[in-house]
Amino acid sequence: MKPFAIAALAASALALTGCNGKIGSDPQLAVVAGYIQMGATPDSPAAGYFTIKGGPQDVELVAVTADLAQRVEMHESVKENGVVTMKPLTTATVPAKGELEFKPGGKHLMIWHINGAAVRAGKLPMQFVFTNYNNDRILFDLPIKPAPGASADGSGDAPAGAMAGMEHGSMDHGAANTDAAKK
Repeated sequence: MKPFAIAALAASALALTGCNGKIGSDPQLAVVAGYIQMGATPDSPAAGYFTIKGGPQDVELVAVTADLAQRVEMHESVKENGVVTMKPLTTATVPAKGELEFKPGGKHLMIWHINGAAVRAGKLPMQFVFTNYNNDRILFDLPIKPAPGASADGSGDAPAGAMAGMEHGSMDHGAANTDAAKK
């Protein structure tokens, strides 16, 4: 048993040396905040917003998924020739030791048909998928807020928020609509 204990001690020392003795000094990739804003009607998509803190290296957010929603897409609002439009995103960079923010008027999630149980629970479990990070997934529950001017059951006035007045049904959803049309 004595040789095993010595080998284990030596391995531990080498592991600490490889870290330069700074255990946990590098920032960790993490989703740190966010929420979902429900759409004005049950058929309109909800919008998702969040902040991701970067780890020791740049990574790409390649997808956000939710088992309790029909579809989740990443989008970005852009102004071209004085007109604000939305375009689908395939990736979004999370800079090393920086942050990526999905917020109203910029990058955001479009989330269709959230399961009623999740809405009643007030949160939607989400999976954030990254490249350059072993395709790891970070699980994070985004709190669900009712549409502006609406009660928790979805009744009330039309939204006055960032998504109001945008027609998402006629928007170019890229490959996502093509794939859905094939099903």
